[in-house]
Amino acid sequence: MPTLDLQALRAFVCGIELDSFALAARRLHRSTSAVSAQLKKLERQVGSPLVQKRGRRLVPTRSGELLLSYARQLLALNDEALQAVGDAELAGELRFAAQEDFGESLLAEVLGRFARAHPQVQLSTFVGRNADLLDGLRGGRFDLALGWGEPQPGLNSERLLQAPLRWLAAADFPLPEQANGDNPVPLVMFERPCIMRARATEALDRAGIRWRVVHTSHSLSGIWAAVKAGLGITLRSDFGRPPGLVVADRLPPPGSLDLQMHRLRPQAAAQVQRLEQIVRAALEPGA
Repeated sequence: MPTLDLQALRAFVCGIELDSFALAARRLHRSTSAVSAQLKKLERQVGSPLVQKRGRRLVPTRSGELLLSYARQLLALNDEALQAVGDAELAGELRFAAQEDFGESLLAEVLGRFARAHPQVQLSTFVGRNADLLDGLRGGRFDLALGWGEPQPGLNSERLLQAPLRWLAAADFPLPEQANGDNPVPLVMFERPCIMRARATEALDRAGIRWRVVHTSHSLSGIWAAVKAGLGITLRSDFGRPPGLVVADRLPPPGSLDLQMHRLRPQAAAQVQRLEQIVRAALEPGA
């Protein structure tokens, strides 16, 4: 059997996930013609077309969808192997903190990848609310923290992305009647202080829509459970969004929120820098 070209697989995956092979070429620092040649090479190797035109877009064929799943696994294993060999001597302690939004999706992938590549590093994690993360970082209990909001005084902060905020509700929640001004919009929120709670109430106040907090929770799982049960709506990003919740687009646009990576010291230990790289890569479009 032929051996699949990993560079060609990377171009294929990147093009599909960015919805543009021209953007993929730019991301991979290659010409569009080079990426096109790699795609044709893959099609010769598998003996089947991998993409098809749909309007102005190229979308995967049935064979392309099947290969896409394997390609992601092959590339992840390749990258993990190179990182493990290149950083084989990494050791020490690493204490990482992040908000609950990332606990079940991003963190599982990122931390699992780091732990497999660097088994000599003693990795500990904390998942909690933004204020707890920042207090722990300033108090020396964490080395790195991932949280919402603005750059923090006294910390080294890096904005990773800007995430759109969404009004989320159960699929059968009677939002049109709730949003017409006759009844206050029922909100499911964290207790104060909470960035997203403040964003939600400010957006409704600006639009002249009455609101009422009907349920507060100490945990994000409690928020999701209350919204699924139809107690009200909440405001979150798409990170960690459970299936079954829909975007309530009749409410005023809530804007977006920055995701920041914070650390206490300008110069971080090698293991901290390595985890930062993995987090950045996981959050890149098309990753």
